[in-house]
This record gives sequence, structure tokens and C-alpha cells, in this order.
Amino acid sequence: MDVVGVIPARYQSKRLPFKLLRKLKGKPLIQWTWENASKARILDKLIIACDDTKIEEQALGFGAEVVLTSTQHSCGTDRIAEAVKEIETKIIINIQADEPLICASTIDSLAQEMLNNPTLDMATVRVRISDEEDLNNPNTVKVVCDKDGFALYFSRSTIPCYRQKDNASLTYKHLGIYAYTKSFLYTFGNLPFSYLEKAEKLEQLRVLEAGYKIKVIETEFDSPGVDTEEDFCKVERILAEKGCV
Repeated sequence: MDVVGVIPARYQSKRLPFKLLRKLKGKPLIQWTWENASKARILDKLIIACDDTKIEEQALGFGAEVVLTSTQHSCGTDRIAEAVKEIETKIIINIQADEPLICASTIDSLAQEMLNNPTLDMATVRVRISDEEDLNNPNTVKVVCDKDGFALYFSRSTIPCYRQKDNASLTYKHLGIYAYTKSFLYTFGNLPFSYLEKAEKLEQLRVLEAGYKIKVIETEFDSPGVDTEEDFCKVERILAEKGCV
């Protein structure tokens, strides 16, 4: 296999308890994520890696392949590392469970970037911010890149800080989807927690602070994450506008 997609799914959630099993238009949130990710053409396999039998039962019920992992993992990357340990593949795609509107073409583009560039260890995605509320929202992670499209920094703060407001439309949101080579997935997991990671609560900063590079590709398709009740309602509105039932 060349590319395996994994959706790490944690049952507990501090900000929005049990959100992955909450119903959106009659289906659990995680089912929306899985169904959209399943449309990606480049994935050879798609797995839900969960830490609780409640998610396992629901996921098996809607037809997903499931791996039940330890409850002790501190982040999704560690959960994925356990789930794919015995799978032979070149690339792993980490698909966030709480992004029910993830676009399949974004997954395909990210995977293709890794396959086309064998020197890359890790890659992720950005989208231009169009909603002014996202600029100052700490739940919306921003990213700035160098001229070759490698990440310089990720932050919950608004970066860069434009002195002239008319340039603020060039601010980019980081979408929480990652691609790694399988070998780098384990390198990542063995890196020590970093100062910046602890400060921002963003695990990808561990990679930058250790001196590794993260390639960032751009998409036009936003994928709002569900971290709060407000986010949940926003996704419900989007689904209603799209005529989803």
C-alpha cells in the first residue's frame, strides 16, 4: 500500500464532551468525517483509531474499519502510531475526527504532494481566511510559510500582525490534516515535548522546534473543526444550507 488514512477518535473531550457521537442531521459527527474521507480516491485504506468501545460500535455500524487503541495516548499522532504499527505503507494521512466537512480532494492533494516529493517528511494544508471572526479566534490556528511553502510558524494568535488592515485578507488558517512518511511518524512520536508546543497547545510545533520541515499546500476548501457548541451549530447551519438531511 502507498497511502493509509487514519481518523484518530477520542471519546472524551474537554470543551465539547462526547462530540464525536453527537448527531448531525441524524448521523454521528464522526460518520460525516468518515463518509467524506472515504470519497478520497488515493487512499488504499481508511481506519478509525478509537479509544472507546462506544465509538467502535458506532463506527462498525456504519461500515468503517476500526482499531481499538490505548486510552493513554496524549495526542492523535500517538494513537495513529499504534494503529498502523503492523501496516506496511509509505504515507500516513492523519484526518481529524472532528472535521465532518473535510473535502476528499484535499486529502488526495496532500497525499499526492507526499508521493511526488519523496524528500518530504511531513506535510499539511492551509486555506485563506475569509471569515473575519476566524482572525482573532484562538480555536482557529494560523500558519505562515516561507517562499517554498514550508511552515515558519503555527499560532493561535493572528499571524502575521498586519500594521495595515487592508492586507489582512492574506492570513491563512491551518487545517488540521497531516501527512507523514511512516518512518517519520515514529520519529515525531519520539521527539520530546517542546516549549512552543506547550505554550500554544499545538503538537506540530514540536516538529518545527526540533528542526524538521513541514510542507504546507493550499486548498480553497475550508473544513471547520468542531471544538465548541458554537462550532457544532455552525456546521449544522452549513449542512442545512447544502440541503443535507
